[in-house]
Amino acid sequence: MSLAGEGARAWRLALALAGVIVAVDQGSKAAIQSALVPGERVSVLPGLHLTDVHNKGVAFGLAGGGGPGLVVLTSAALVLILVLFARNAGRRALWIPVGLLAGGAFGNLADRVRIDSVTDWIDLPLWPSFNVADMAIVFGVIGLALVFLEEPKGE
Repeated sequence: MSLAGEGARAWRLALALAGVIVAVDQGSKAAIQSALVPGERVSVLPGLHLTDVHNKGVAFGLAGGGGPGLVVLTSAALVLILVLFARNAGRRALWIPVGLLAGGAFGNLADRVRIDSVTDWIDLPLWPSFNVADMAIVFGVIGLALVFLEEPKGE
């Protein structure tokens, strides 16, 4: 397969993964919002609670009160990641963290645009509430670091 073919395949895979993340994220948020009232907390297992919390901050509710500036910052970070991917699309497995990051960013961005906050619903002890998009972003950042720490193989 040519490098151009590998790059096109990587883009398709990253977009498909991003789409799955957005669908699961938005679906899970809709399910929580239909089942719980804002602020309600339901115990599922010891140490695992479901809640309907809305935050205006970044991942895990940090740096609250983001508003339109946070939408712009998120969009800029997403563009930067996509440019990085465009320059390195042939790099082995890069599509996975890019798909996770893009899906997570779009999932939370959809909330910000629609309701001016992000719905978080997974509540663990000693950790701020979070959602599927937040998990995708965290695993995407870890994956991005791992991909770029790996030495590229020579031709």
